Amino acid sequence: MSDIQLGPVVTDVSGPYLTSEDRDLLLHPMLGGIILFARNYQSPEQLIELVESIRAINPRIVISVDQEGGRVQRFKEGFTRLPSMQKAVDVFVDDEERLDFLSDLGWLMASEVIAHGVDHSYAPVLDADDCQCKAIGDRSFSKNPEKVTDYATAFIRGMNQAGMSVTGKHFPGHGKVTADSHHELPVDDRSIDQLYRDDLIPFVKLLPQLNAIMPAHILFPQIDPVRPVGFSKKWVTEILKEKMGFKGIVFSDDLTMQGAASVGRYSVRAEMAFEAGCDIAVVCNNPEGGMEVLNAAEKVNLTSKQSLQCMRARQQISVNDLKQTERWLAVQDKLKKYNLTN
Repeated sequence: MSDIQLGPVVTDVSGPYLTSEDRDLLLHPMLGGIILFARNYQSPEQLIELVESIRAINPRIVISVDQEGGRVQRFKEGFTRLPSMQKAVDVFVDDEERLDFLSDLGWLMASEVIAHGVDHSYAPVLDADDCQCKAIGDRSFSKNPEKVTDYATAFIRGMNQAGMSVTGKHFPGHGKVTADSHHELPVDDRSIDQLYRDDLIPFVKLLPQLNAIMPAHILFPQIDPVRPVGFSKKWVTEILKEKMGFKGIVFSDDLTMQGAASVGRYSVRAEMAFEAGCDIAVVCNNPEGGMEVLNAAEKVNLTSKQSLQCMRARQQISVNDLKQTERWLAVQDKLKKYNLTN
């Protein structure tokens, strides 16, 4: 299975079962991955069937999901209901117990996703947030970037133990703006020095542990007065890749978000993201936009881009075998003990 075969675009399919349009999409040469949403999920059995049908058409595809926990959990019934990261942190008094539980939570999330044939979840959230940001809120581990680093380290350890690759988001930090980039373009007036002293701490310290990073759709006028982070060569190439030395995959955040719309139509968004240094363009919930991005990606020199290959699940386990493991049973008991299953 050659890396060069994997295209630089991640997009979605329409529902719980493949349509003829979905089947055509899966054969597009620029497609590298599929991201699944709640609309693609009805039951564990149906999900496994969907994944198998996707891979039957395109065996090289990398399949992903947002399965953070709390309000961002696409697969619910039949999966363990995961608490938000902030809720998982706040329930403990003893820090050692907290870190052990976060490691278990990362393992649980990753193991259940992989057991259903999905390769990875875009996690963890590394934004430091005091719940003032509409987009982040309780998705964040803490408002303290040092604690975000400690807690995310534990969560990442669990993900790795399950065999899942890690995506840190939303670089360089979404937590200090109140605006939600899903609906508008947030503006953060801080300098790069201020960011290094605060929001960037988790990204800098965890960089060696991250397989991928996803930039935020935020404008930082003091660093790049024109382009939001994910479209900025200053941010993606000069700061993240050259100055910080990141060698992994850079995913764009969803190009359908309103925070991305300011730079132009879908083809322009894709071209600017690739020019900035993003390796993979992610486009969701807009089939026409997705096709426009796929066609724009045909101009990309794939030899200059990191491949999605490293995001494949590194281990396999069946759902039945997983649910009989001591660790899975122990984590279920912890979730019930601390009333974290709702």
